[in-house]
Amino acid sequence: MMQRRRFLALSAAFVCAPTLGRADTWSGRALGADVSVTLHGPPELTQRALADVPRLLVNFEQSFSLFQPTSSLSKLNMMGRLRQPNALMRTLMARADQAYRLTGGVFDPTVQPVWDAMARGRDTARARAAIGWHRVRSSDDMIELQTGQSLTFNGIAQGFATDVMRLLLAQHGATEALINIGEQAAMGGPFTLGVVDPEHGQIGTRDLNDRAIATSSPGALRFGAHSHLLSPKGDAARWSTVSIEAQSATLADALSTAAVFMTRDELRGLKRRAKLHRITLVGAEGDVTTL
Repeated sequence: MMQRRRFLALSAAFVCAPTLGRADTWSGRALGADVSVTLHGPPELTQRALADVPRLLVNFEQSFSLFQPTSSLSKLNMMGRLRQPNALMRTLMARADQAYRLTGGVFDPTVQPVWDAMARGRDTARARAAIGWHRVRSSDDMIELQTGQSLTFNGIAQGFATDVMRLLLAQHGATEALINIGEQAAMGGPFTLGVVDPEHGQIGTRDLNDRAIATSSPGALRFGAHSHLLSPKGDAARWSTVSIEAQSATLADALSTAAVFMTRDELRGLKRRAKLHRITLVGAEGDVTTL
């Protein structure tokens, strides 16, 4: 269901400067989302680099899928512990912890039991009692959950995959690319993308140049009266859409997930602490604020 985490607020259309020349694109699906990588350069570079894309995405599915019973995340949620987590899992756990601390606990992957309860139409009180990222124990040797806990990385894994993809393409010598794995990251540029709100349509554009952008919209999917974006405290969303631009797609992804529950002043502080490039906020009436 990761593709349902948001009505993605980035349009598929982008404009590349003519000097970027020819481009090759790989398209497919991974982590529950449509994926595309557009790479500019000579064919001997682009075709070799794009051939590695499916293999990388398979590794992410095997680590973070909630729906593959053999994935590392599924095993952790089923058993309550995961011995010898792989490098991808260890790194993402660290990035999730960073986002948890930067947002004062608003970003919290332990909301998964609430997701499950809502999806089954059950009362969420017991599930909410299990929430608490600070209670998860993590080391290089073991990840251990507490009673009733389970994790979701739906608010961060796509950004992480985007960052790793960017590193992979750079190792192949790529300098001009637009990566879209639910979040978007540019190598070089500029790439012009439309920012879209599910209620109010396109509200503007952003030029992306050697940065990443991630967008969250609570109205993209609902379970009855409940949004698919969940606050660990049960708070209602404050914004119709939040778009965050940063150097790291991982961080932009996680922080945009949390930002929909944060006040304007809290977001100003978040921007400063996390050294974000820009935050775009869309209010309930379609009003747009840029921080």
